[in-house]
Amino acid sequence: QVQLVESGGGLVQPGGSLRLSCAASGIIVRLNVMGWYRQAPGKERELVASTTIGSTTYADFVTGRFTISRDDAENTVSLQMNSLKFADTAVYYCNARKGAGTFWGQGTQVTVSS
Repeated sequence: QVQLVESGGGLVQPGGSLRLSCAASGIIVRLNVMGWYRQAPGKERELVASTTIGSTTYADFVTGRFTISRDDAENTVSLQMNSLKFADTAVYYCNARKGAGTFWGQGTQVTVSS
């Protein structure tokens, strides 16, 4: 059974930073595709970043500001978010793809506000 538990969301001012973490169980993060998605109110869920062996992908709107990383020893995936903007306000979800299956965490709220 795959479980993904996010942490690290919160309230931050524009220009600030947050680090999200996703603790995975039932799946080995370094062997599968792991990603972060986000969903703002009234909008569709969208890819923020993903990583797998030898490949990392970022959405255009976060390139240069966000960094996705894995800690293979801890079996976690993190998203370092810098230079946050109002438009980054959303619920952020950890995602895992294992074989034909797709799995989601419960989400963590990120609010960028002055």
